[in-house]
Order: sequence, then C-alpha cells, then structure tokens
Amino acid sequence: MKKENKTLVNLSTKTFIQVVVLLFVLMLVAIVLTYVIPKGEFGTTADGKTDYLDYRAVEGAKGIPVWKGLLAPFLVFGSDNGLTLIMLSLFLVMVFAAFQVMNDVGGIRALVGAVARRFRKRRALLLCMVALVFMAFGAFLGLFEEMLSMLPIVTALCVLIGYDSFTGFLVCIIACGFGFASAITNPFTVLLASEIIDANPMENIWYRVIIFAVMYLLLLGFVFLYVKKLRKDPASSLTLAHDETLREAGAADEQNPIAPQDEKRIRLTYIVFLLVCLGLIIACSAISALRDYTVVVLIAYFLIFGLLAGFLSAKAAKPVFLSFWKGIVGALPTIVFIALASSIKYIFDEGAIMPTIVHSINTLVSGHSPFLVALVLYAIILVLEFFISSSTAKAILVMGMLAVVSVPLSKQMLVLIYTFADGYTNVLFPTSPVLLISLSMIGIDYFKWVKKSVPLFLVNLALVVAFLALGIALGY
Repeated sequence: MKKENKTLVNLSTKTFIQVVVLLFVLMLVAIVLTYVIPKGEFGTTADGKTDYLDYRAVEGAKGIPVWKGLLAPFLVFGSDNGLTLIMLSLFLVMVFAAFQVMNDVGGIRALVGAVARRFRKRRALLLCMVALVFMAFGAFLGLFEEMLSMLPIVTALCVLIGYDSFTGFLVCIIACGFGFASAITNPFTVLLASEIIDANPMENIWYRVIIFAVMYLLLLGFVFLYVKKLRKDPASSLTLAHDETLREAGAADEQNPIAPQDEKRIRLTYIVFLLVCLGLIIACSAISALRDYTVVVLIAYFLIFGLLAGFLSAKAAKPVFLSFWKGIVGALPTIVFIALASSIKYIFDEGAIMPTIVHSINTLVSGHSPFLVALVLYAIILVLEFFISSSTAKAILVMGMLAVVSVPLSKQMLVLIYTFADGYTNVLFPTSPVLLISLSMIGIDYFKWVKKSVPLFLVNLALVVAFLALGIALGY
C-alpha cells in the first residue's frame, strides 16, 4: 500500500479559525439573549406532557452564568442531548477513518475510475442521476448526516470527469439537504411532525411530490449554470487549490498503477462495502424499531468493516491501522464544530428563554389571515432553526405547540411549513455541523459558500412562499 502523507480531509487553519470564531460569536450572542429575553416555563398536563398553552413567566431569574455559557461546548456533552452529540462525533470519526483507509489502499481510485470511464461522455446525465439519488435519500428516508460518508467519493468522481469538488458537494450534500426539505416521507420531519399534530402524512402527498420535482429542477439549474461557467473558465472553480491537490495525487497514482488483478479485488471489496452500508442506512431508516439506532449501527459498521475492507484490499494490517489512525486525527477538528454549534441551544435551554420565544408564537399569529399566519410561522421556525439544528427536537417543540394552538391552517399545511423552515437551512445556516464539516472537506470557507449560494436561496425562498400561497388557495 502506498504511504500517503496527507489526510483525506484537509482542513486549513484559516477555515478552522473562521468557523470557530463565527460560532463563538454566536455563542456570545446567545449568552447575551438570556439576559435580554424574559425567562419562562410551560406547565404540564395531567398525563405529564408539556402544556404549551400554560405559559408562566419566571420572575427575578437571571441569565445563564457567563462562565457556564463559555464552557457550554464542554457542558453540552453532559446535557440531555449529550449522548446524541457523542454518537454523532463518533460516527464522523469512524467515517473519516474508514474512508482514509479506503483512499490509501486505492479503493476510491478503483471505484471512481470505473464510474468515470463509463460516464466520461455522459457527464451531464451522471450529475442528474447522482443529484436525484441524494435528493431521494433526503426526501424519502430523511438522510443527511449519513451522506458525509459519500462526499469523498462523489467529489473525487466529479474531479476525475472534468468538474470540481464543489460540483460534487452540490449534487451530494446540497441535493440531500434539498431533498430533506422537499420531504415526501421523511421520517424526521413529515412523519414525526404529522404524528405529533395527528395528521395523515399520506393525505395530499401529490403536492409534496410536485414540490420535490420543482426543487430538483431548481438545484439542477444552479448546478449546470456553475459547470457551464467552469467549462468556459476552469480557473473560476471555487475549489481550485483543493482539486489541484487531488489531481496531483491522481497523477502520482498513474505513475504507480494498481495491478489489474489487485484493482479488481479492491473495487469488488469496496462495492460490497458501500452497498452494505447503503443497505443498512435504508433498513434502519425504514424500520421504526431500528431508526433510533442508525448512527450506532453505522459506527460499528465503519469501525469493523472499514478495517476489514482495508485488510482485504491491502493484504497487510499495519499500514491499514496507520491510515485508520490518520483518519481519526484528521476528523478531530470537526468535533469542535459540533460542540460549538450545539452549545447555542444548550445556552438557550439553561437560560430558560426558549419557552418565552415559543409562547410569542401565540400572540403573533392571533387574528391574521391564513397566508400571513403561514409566513409568520415560517419565519419563527427559521429563527428557531438557527439555534436548534436538530429536526426531532424542533418537531417536538414546534409541532407540540401547534397541535393545541388554533390557527386558520390545515394540519397538512402546518407540517409543510415546518418541513420548509427546517430543511433548506441545514445547508445555509452556520449552526449546521454537517454543512460546516462538508465545506471543510472540500476546502471552502463558509462565507464563500454563502456568497455563491445567495441566488439559489433567494429563488428557493420565492418558491417556498409561492407554494405556501398556492397550497392555501387549493385547500391543502
């Protein structure tokens, strides 16, 4: 096995500092808000559930202690959400380690090379297919974090067929995020929100299918506008420096080709490895009893079979263990992102201001037209999304309240508003760990992504508002 000096995920010092500073500033804002926004709490019903109509202000309460707010990135791991954060961190570490092994033993080269040869003259079709698959993963299965495991392969493929890593990022992570928001049967948004509010998730599903199709075309339009510019001027690539490194590695690989029989064995090994991985993801997402254990199952899978696939490919243990360890070390900065992004919600919870924020919804939506109510609810959930990235946590909080609040909207429309507000921001807001990590994997800083994506999200916002208005007019 050829020894590599660089990790598969190279996070520049500049990018790391930018992200850390941004999230730290947001933490400070959250701490200040706990001193500005009045504290409050909700009562409980007879069966022990939260009663969102029974709001009580907490008099004389101060904001979160400053020391506690500053230590939130550490304390959050001991909170109610701590186990989830630990599992997510372990998942990312295992994914990066397994793919570092896959890269070093030639697995990515063998797989990507085969696909690139097959689609070299049908590159546009390949982009359409990849984007559709990842959007479907998000829309039907609610996958998002799991797709970080696919990003290295998709970006390498896009570079090899003449595009760049940013193109791969668009058809992988952004496509999955758009699918998550254009949800059809997403268990973490549509199904969970429908269950909480006692709505039938299959009723008028045709409308969500239309939304999915329109958003898919929007994303493809953005992708092909970018690749058209890229074809005219390759130097305009947003990931030029990152891709030069990949191409240099590819050129070195061509000087040290894998023997045909070894390449076939490696390719077959990793085809099986990835297919089983996707099968596990689909099975865990589809089977309700396994859904809460998806990340745990994948941690075990990437740990055990990531090493096993490396052993079968390299026919040696020591270099595989070294690559695995190199991948673990390379993933450590991403845990800092997770801790900082998650600490903002922790500060809000400890400062007891979330009940006051949620209670304000009652006042804002009272006595207005259905369309205005829809826009107000959408805006409120967007604000909550900035501080609470977890779809499940927001669904329980927001939909639990909407289940008992009287608004002039159907239950299906309330679910649609929630999915719109929850999903697209996963690939826009800086409090989304998956977005920050995926950007770091392709060497783009967050602000460059925001600047580039402004046209996409402005059109997306216009379409969301249009779909809300049309849905209300059609009685959705």
